[in-house]
Amino acid sequence: MEEEKGLAESEEPKASLFPLFPASDASQSHSHQLITPTPPTQWLSNSSFTADLSVINDAVSIQPQPQPLLEEEEEEVEEEPEEKQPKSKEYEFLESDQDDNKMNSKNKNKKKKKKKKRKRSKEREDGARKSGVRAWAGSDSNSNTNSKDYYFESRGDPDNLAFGSLYRMDVARYKPHNPLKLSGLYYQGLYWWNRTGAMLDRDGDLDALDSKLVSAGRYWSAKYTALERHKNLKRVRLLAPIKSTAADDFIPLSDIQTSHEGVDSGSVSRASMIEESWEDEVLRRTRDFNKLTRENPHDEKAWLAFAEFQDRVAGMQPQKGARLQTLEKKISILEKAAELNPDNEDLLLCLLKAYQDRDNIDVLISRWEKILMQHPGSYKLWREFLHVVQGDFSRFKVSDMRKMYAHAIQALSAASSKHFRQGHQSAKPSDTAIVQLELGLVDIFLSLCRFEWQAGYQELATALFQAEIEFTLFCPLLLTEQSRRRLFEHFWNSDGARVGEEDALGWSTWLEREEENRQKVIKDEETARDNEKGGWTGWSEPLFKDQDGSRNSINAANNNLDVGELQEEFEDEDVKQEDETEALLKKLGIDVEAEASCEVKETSTWARWSEEESSRDCDQWMPLRRKSAGGSHGDGTPDREGDEQLLRVILYEDVNEYLFSLSSVEARLSLMSQFIDFFGGKISQFSICTNNSSWIEKILSLEELPDVILSTLRRVHDALTKAQSSLNSFSLEELLGSTNDISKRTDMMKFLRNATLLCLTAFPRNYILEEAALVAEELSATKMNSSCSSDTPCRVLAKRLLKSDRQDVLLCGVYARREAAYGNIDHARRVFDMALSLMEGLPMELRSNAPLLYFWYAEAELANNPADSGETSFRALHILSCLGSGETYSPFKSQPSSLKLLRAHQGFKERIRTVRSAWVRGLIDDQSVALICSAALFEELTSGWAAGIEVLDQAFATVLPERQSHSYQLEYLFNYYVKMLQRHHKQLSLSKVWESVIRGLQIYPFSPELFGALLEIGHLYTTPNKLRWMFDDFCHKKPSVIVWIFALLFEMSRGSSQHRIHGLFERALANEILHNSVVLWRCYVAYEINIACNPSAARRIFFRAIHACPWSKSLWLDGFLKLNSILTGKELSDLQEVMRDKELNLRTDIYEILLQDDLIP
Repeated sequence: MEEEKGLAESEEPKASLFPLFPASDASQSHSHQLITPTPPTQWLSNSSFTADLSVINDAVSIQPQPQPLLEEEEEEVEEEPEEKQPKSKEYEFLESDQDDNKMNSKNKNKKKKKKKKRKRSKEREDGARKSGVRAWAGSDSNSNTNSKDYYFESRGDPDNLAFGSLYRMDVARYKPHNPLKLSGLYYQGLYWWNRTGAMLDRDGDLDALDSKLVSAGRYWSAKYTALERHKNLKRVRLLAPIKSTAADDFIPLSDIQTSHEGVDSGSVSRASMIEESWEDEVLRRTRDFNKLTRENPHDEKAWLAFAEFQDRVAGMQPQKGARLQTLEKKISILEKAAELNPDNEDLLLCLLKAYQDRDNIDVLISRWEKILMQHPGSYKLWREFLHVVQGDFSRFKVSDMRKMYAHAIQALSAASSKHFRQGHQSAKPSDTAIVQLELGLVDIFLSLCRFEWQAGYQELATALFQAEIEFTLFCPLLLTEQSRRRLFEHFWNSDGARVGEEDALGWSTWLEREEENRQKVIKDEETARDNEKGGWTGWSEPLFKDQDGSRNSINAANNNLDVGELQEEFEDEDVKQEDETEALLKKLGIDVEAEASCEVKETSTWARWSEEESSRDCDQWMPLRRKSAGGSHGDGTPDREGDEQLLRVILYEDVNEYLFSLSSVEARLSLMSQFIDFFGGKISQFSICTNNSSWIEKILSLEELPDVILSTLRRVHDALTKAQSSLNSFSLEELLGSTNDISKRTDMMKFLRNATLLCLTAFPRNYILEEAALVAEELSATKMNSSCSSDTPCRVLAKRLLKSDRQDVLLCGVYARREAAYGNIDHARRVFDMALSLMEGLPMELRSNAPLLYFWYAEAELANNPADSGETSFRALHILSCLGSGETYSPFKSQPSSLKLLRAHQGFKERIRTVRSAWVRGLIDDQSVALICSAALFEELTSGWAAGIEVLDQAFATVLPERQSHSYQLEYLFNYYVKMLQRHHKQLSLSKVWESVIRGLQIYPFSPELFGALLEIGHLYTTPNKLRWMFDDFCHKKPSVIVWIFALLFEMSRGSSQHRIHGLFERALANEILHNSVVLWRCYVAYEINIACNPSAARRIFFRAIHACPWSKSLWLDGFLKLNSILTGKELSDLQEVMRDKELNLRTDIYEILLQDDLIP
């Protein structure tokens, strides 16, 4: 009977795995008949559902299974149909009374179990959750027609506040198992074990106060965190073989084939899976590194990886002594590497950095000097050494830093001259090593000028630029080094105008004029002497010797008497003046003797002193000459104002040690472009790559944000504030404020215009310098306000330059662009048309500049599109079609025909093919980049944005990323590509734009334009957390001031919490590279004062800032200007004394401010 009963129950319908039909229909259809096999429905006709499961069942049957639990599971499966269907009448059996009683008791127990089970399931689905917490997305309670498979979380989870952590019913539970044994049949047995274990723990999940759960904790608890960090915890690791990359210049084909094979088949031929603890990993990796460095002793990457691994080991050691032992081991590794590779700069820098963590500053400086004596021609080593010395507060003095810079410049200059002589003797062309060495020399010189400017010696910085430009660009030919310096000293001490001054001619031209004048004077003297020859000169008395001797002795005695009397008179006058000054000060209520021992206690006085000091720094940046400086009165009495003016006179001895010669054109252009950028001029985007060391050094040494970065920050800030409309948003520009004085900028632009025009004689027809001269003329004429007049201020200067060289077509293009920027589009069209019409009659070398002119003209037309009319597009198409088809240019009359557009399309294809073949050989210039941009713009206007982007994609596919990262032309092209993507971002997919910007940031990680595009695109289509994740990734991989500036801009524009902004500042300044960034420290202090309103925190940050950047006078003055309400008068007085000890240039005495207060009624 039991068998029959089991048969009956087995034939009852069971719950279907796939609920194709409702359960009610199934119960009704089977209530009156037995289950009969039905053909499978169409949705189950897939071959994957018809697999033979007997193999799996046989495999599972082999494994030992817990019998009681399986019986209970079968019992549950059997009981479920009894609930859903009435008992079938065809299988009724007669039982005795005792059996009936037993069956009744069994049925009652079963019913109780069913009720408990239903209650549990209901609580598991709904009741176990808090009110307001939604059920699982795939639960049965939500499996209706309106249910969704996903949810959007628009608000925060209140359970985090209620429970203090994640709600335990919303978190999946994980149990770690040994994955080494998850193979074969054991995996299936483990599956059943997990399943039964889950059934055993179900009741435990329902109890909120389960003792086992409280004691064990979840996987995020402190217990499991400590277990994960324990050194003896064994982990499973998949190891790949370590290969040396020293001699691998290519990727073997066998490696590619084996990498694609074996993965699908499950074989791990080249990788091994092991189980090891942290100590086992340390031993294994140390053994591998030892073997690798023995076999490849000249592989610098292996040595650096070995040293980096020691840092990881030290990070896992809590004891300080153990960390010091690991540091000693790292130093011994690097010393061995440096011994085997003595010329490797990266290994030497890593070794010196390790020394810095162990040794004090005196020992460290001695080690640096020893290594620099062995490698005097290394720009990297000198640059890092100067950073170390300049950032040490205890040893810092301006005079000591000048000596260090002098040693660096002289060493690098000697190395460059040695390379040049060797190359000249071997009759080789300009070597790349010489160019790189001279570029590094220019960067060191620029660092010196920035240091002098930031320390308060603006006149010396300006004079250094004047002297170096004269000495390098306008040096007379065929002179030895000694005679060159002797003649330059004569020029510097004379009254001749220098670079940037009015009527400056240049050193060589001035020397020629001086020689002509000297020859003329000699000729005039000879003529006068010839005229006087042969005439009577009159009587003369003979002079006896004794009379001469007596007269000389008398004169000497009189002179001695006169000198003694003069000295006594001067001493009496000095004492008298001192007495008068003391009396005057006593009348004003100032006791000199008392004030010498006490400080000025009013902080407002120190605030006015700092304002006066900042004002004088802005005004007094141009060096003076001896005649204009004065010094003392005619009667010999000293003049205080004249003596102060004498301090602004820069002598030849002040600049002699920093002069050097440059032989390469690249280094000379770099000197000029950085000179223009230093004084606030505009440099074309075609002239500098953000991956260059000069750009990185400039950004790291900023005291305030330049206009190039500020314009991008303003644009991004406007975009973010429009999208967020937050009341708490603010910009970085508000923190630093406007420090540019208009009068200062006006005088500086005149100086820059004069210097650039003079340098055009050394670089004729250089459109970058011509554009800088025209922009400087505009800024000097309009006082930084370009909208005050409709006439272009540079028109007179441009016409004068064109009159001197009528074949300079690029100057025409630059001038026309300035006219278009001022809104004079008709005048700009006439200039462009004239230049393009003259193009056919020019030599071939000048006709190669045609793509630049056409591209500038088309961009100017599209930029002048106020009403979005079609005429500007037709004009741009006409211009570009003339370039593509190669036809002679004619001014615009009507819309270009289809035939002309087709010819232009084919012409662009042929010319792009030629350009790409040149790019493969490494020949990349401005003209080829302009041609690619013109072709992309033409395709965008004719065929749509997709065709234009395709042209640029094909161009980038031609160049390798390594070459692309060091070319300023290709960086300009990529910025143009990103701008085109931004114009059509609504039609494009987000992945295309996002991936392009990310790819660009991987190639140019210091580009402000790309970070601006990242924020402009990201805030529209991505979440703030993803943007933060992106910034954190870039800050970790490529830390720079640019990355942190834009990360701060994003948070400030959104009005984020102060804690996150604090964290960004602290993380940025904790970086060893950015720890000496003045602009970040100034922003941090200003943020605490103006936004966070935390004066005590601002005080702490200010003292940290001056300790990290002791050379920055602006940073010191921020304490007087912004913290005078926090710091006491004694503290401010002590700060001024420390500034004097560090030899910063202070132009104002505090007693001048006290006298002003007493003299003003």
